[in-house]
Amino acid sequence: MSGGAFAKCFDPNGARHGIPTFPWRMAPDGYATFRQLRARGLRPGGQPVAAQVLRPRYRRGPLVAYLYRLDAAKPVRPMTPARWAALAKANAARRCCPVCRRDAGYVIPLSLGMCVPCAYPDPPHCEGTT
Repeated sequence: MSGGAFAKCFDPNGARHGIPTFPWRMAPDGYATFRQLRARGLRPGGQPVAAQVLRPRYRRGPLVAYLYRLDAAKPVRPMTPARWAALAKANAARRCCPVCRRDAGYVIPLSLGMCVPCAYPDPPHCEGTT
């Protein structure tokens, strides 16, 4: 990273960006992104964004990752039986072909909107070649 790009991304007091800002991969300890929190079994728990990290890009705006304080994070809520049932129902709906109404055994591709045998009904595609 060049010196100028580093300087634009380093604002630990938040004077320029409004919140503390650090260069990519240089956030101090005690902060984590949403995915890092989730990997630790935590969630932001309603806290506001505490800081951000920026990674400069050419021709476009910088990549931004928001950081949350680890000490204010809360544990992830456990899945209840009702939530497991709702998730199973939603996944089953994604596998059901709207044309033939059968469970395809896989998630129906959005590009097709139906199972593969319904999208390509020709015998060579359905039966395989012998």
